[in-house]
Amino acid sequence: MQEASPTSPITGELSNHKVAAVFTSASTAKQAADAVFTELSLGPAQVQLIRPGEPRSSRKLEPESQGIWRTIVVAHIRLGIIGAVLGAIAFGVLYAIGLPFIVNSWLAALLILIFFGAVGGLMLGGLVSLRPDHDRYVEAAHDAMDAGNTTVVVHALTAEQRAHAAEFLRARGGDVTSTL
Repeated sequence: MQEASPTSPITGELSNHKVAAVFTSASTAKQAADAVFTELSLGPAQVQLIRPGEPRSSRKLEPESQGIWRTIVVAHIRLGIIGAVLGAIAFGVLYAIGLPFIVNSWLAALLILIFFGAVGGLMLGGLVSLRPDHDRYVEAAHDAMDAGNTTVVVHALTAEQRAHAAEFLRARGGDVTSTL
C-alpha cells in the first residue's frame, strides 16, 4: 500500500497514528483484524487484537511506551530549540521595527526573547509528551475490555493509513476511535 514513514519529526516515534475498533463479538473482531491486515497490507506488529482480561493490553495499545523517555527527551529538545529560534526571529523583527526597548538594550532583549521562546517550546514539548490525543483511544479500549468486548488495534504509519483502517473497520461494524 504505502511505504513506512520515517519517525515523527517532533516525538521521534515511528507510529503516531492509532486506531481502536471495538466489536461486541470476538469472532467478528478476529475476522476484522485479519481482513484489515490483509486488505491494507499492514505489518504483523501493526494489527493487534485485545480481548477482555488481556494481561498485556497496555503494551498492545502503546507498544512504544517502553521508549517514552526517548519521546519526552526528543520532543523537549526539538521544540525547545524551535522555540529559541522563534524567540530570536521575534527579536529580529522587533529590532527591525526599531522598538526603543529592543534597540537600546538589544543584548538583554535578545537573551530574554530567546529564553522565553525556549521555555515556551519546552512547555509545548511537555504537552506533546503527554500524548493528549491518545487518551480517547486508550480509554475506548479499556472501556471495551471492562464491558467484555474485543478491540482491534491498528498502528498506522501515516495519517492516510490510519484513515483507511478506521473506514475499513467502521464498515465492518466496529465502533472506531483514533488518535489525531
